[in-house]
Amino acid sequence: MKFGIVQFPGSNCDADCLHVVQNILRQEGFIIWHASTDLNGADCVILPGGFSYGDYLRTGAMAAHSPVMKSVVDFAERGGRVLGICNGFQILCEVGLLPGVLMRNKNLQFLCEKTELIADRSDTPFTSGYQKGKKITMPIAHMEGNYTIDDAGLASLKKRNQIVFRYAKNPNGSVGDIAGIINEKGNVLGLMPHPERVCETALGGTDGLKLFESVVRSCQH
Repeated sequence: MKFGIVQFPGSNCDADCLHVVQNILRQEGFIIWHASTDLNGADCVILPGGFSYGDYLRTGAMAAHSPVMKSVVDFAERGGRVLGICNGFQILCEVGLLPGVLMRNKNLQFLCEKTELIADRSDTPFTSGYQKGKKITMPIAHMEGNYTIDDAGLASLKKRNQIVFRYAKNPNGSVGDIAGIINEKGNVLGLMPHPERVCETALGGTDGLKLFESVVRSCQH
C-alpha cells in the first residue's frame, strides 16, 4: 500500500507519519511537497500536524489553497482515503472536505497532554481495529483544537453518524466533545489527537497504530 504524506511549509509531524508507515507498518511511504499536484499513485493521503504557513492567517486557511489540495480534493471525491491529523484536520475543514471549523482552545492556551478518547465507530476504513465504545489514549498538541459547528451542523453529524472519536474528558471546549469526524462517504477522517505518536510501546502505547493498520486492511479488501 502507498501512503503519500503532504508536507507544507511549517509541517512538523510529516517525518513521524513517514516513520510509522515505513518502519512500523512496512508499507510504501513518501513525502508530497505542497506545491506539487501529483499524488504519485497514493492509496491514502495524510495531511500531518504542524503549523502550515505559521498559522499566520488562520489555521489551515493558507494551506487549503496550496496546489496539492486540489488534487487531494479530487482524490477524496473519487473515494480515495484521506487522513488529516491536527493541523491536517484544520486544513480538511478549511478546504470543505469536512464540516465545521477549529477554533482557539477554551482556555486560550496551547495544550500538550495525553487524552482519553472514546471510539464511537468501528466500521470505517480508519477504525476497524477499535472496539466501539472502548477508551483509548492519544496525545494532543494544539492551540486551535476547539471543534465548532452550529446546532444544525451538530445534529447532522449525529444523524449521519459522522462522529468517530470523542474526548472522555473534554480538554479544549469542542462541541459534543468531538475529537474526530468522518465525511459522509466514510473515506475522509479528521482527527485532532496524534495517532502517529502512539504507535510504539517505547513511546507509551500503540493505540494509534490501530488506526493506520485499519487503513492498510481496508485497502487489502
